Amino acid sequence: MPVMQGTVATYDAATRSGVLLLDDGTELAFPAAAFDASGLRLLRLGQRLRVETDETGAVVRVTLPTMT
Repeated sequence: MPVMQGTVATYDAATRSGVLLLDDGTELAFPAAAFDASGLRLLRLGQRLRVETDETGAVVRVTLPTMT
């Protein structure tokens, strides 16, 4: 699964979906299912996230980035 990082550009708590701004400037929408898979309870604008996508490029999970 490809993994990348981005920043929350928009987030709608009612629909649990939003848009991330990836580090290369690309916008990437994420569905409620990707948020639900994260285990997170809420997101805020500007928050950094780790993004996992499937082979088609669809977001399957957003999580907090880990420090290594």
